[in-house]
Amino acid sequence: MKAFAIGKILPSRSKPFDSCYQQTKRLPSAFQQHEPSKIMTRFQTIGILRKPSAPHMQQRIEQVQDWLRIHQKTVLLDSTDMPPSPTCPERQLIAKHADLLIVLGGDGTMLSGARLVEQRGIPILGINMGGLGFLTEINFDDLPEALEKIFTGAYQLDDRLMLTVHIRRADHIISTYSALNDVVVSKGDLVRMIATTISVNNTFMTNMQSDGLIVATPTGSTAYSLSANGPILDPSLDALLINPICPHTLSHRPFLTPSHAAISITLTSQENAMATIDGQERTEIITGDIIDIRASEHRTHLIRFPGRNYFEVLRTKLKWGDGIV
Repeated sequence: MKAFAIGKILPSRSKPFDSCYQQTKRLPSAFQQHEPSKIMTRFQTIGILRKPSAPHMQQRIEQVQDWLRIHQKTVLLDSTDMPPSPTCPERQLIAKHADLLIVLGGDGTMLSGARLVEQRGIPILGINMGGLGFLTEINFDDLPEALEKIFTGAYQLDDRLMLTVHIRRADHIISTYSALNDVVVSKGDLVRMIATTISVNNTFMTNMQSDGLIVATPTGSTAYSLSANGPILDPSLDALLINPICPHTLSHRPFLTPSHAAISITLTSQENAMATIDGQERTEIITGDIIDIRASEHRTHLIRFPGRNYFEVLRTKLKWGDGIV
């Protein structure tokens, strides 16, 4: 079995590992309990995306790599400390060759992973090493058992709607993005409102003055939109949420459209504004720029295990019912 490095293939055991593939001297008890099993699976090449700043990340990465190699898997590791970027060579290898993506981090790392593998739609397993972790499925100590279940087919896929975003200037597309959570048009550094015009399916909806505007997927309804008094949407819904941020006219309220709707936002104020994708990518927009937002033809496929449901996630993450006897 072999493990990828940038631009070449390294032997997985016969030679010392480089800095990205340090051999683990000792595995925690959770990993020691699982011996190699005779299992048939289509998951042979495993990509690993990590949150570099998480505590003890290097040690845990080494533990996961060692476990996967024992089970005769090829490992593609993103070992960079750069901000999320699909142009990074290591991430390009993962996007092109991985059969399964393991994400060690929080929701931010999961969002990066979803955009990275969007085109191929491979399953994603999230291990929570961050904060709230709405998208992650398990804790690190549960990973060996979870991988055994995955490699024997004992899992489910939770398909999540994504967005395709085009930014147009003078009838030319100047930027294209994908998003799992949301697109936010905001005032940027200005302490004043912006003016926008919103259309749905080429039909005028409204003019709006506000601090900004959020277009979110059901997955993104528990992100920025939730802080802007938006509703929580069941992630299985095929719908898009248009949510104003502090609108000048209080009658402007959150609005749901079907997922096949085409939403267009035109910046009409004279001051520049910002368009932010999943809270991670941003671009400046100027007067007259149009942001076209549609549901993507691709979906994010999150690995889930039987016995866990979305209401349990909400109760746990949002502390519903705490203190009620």
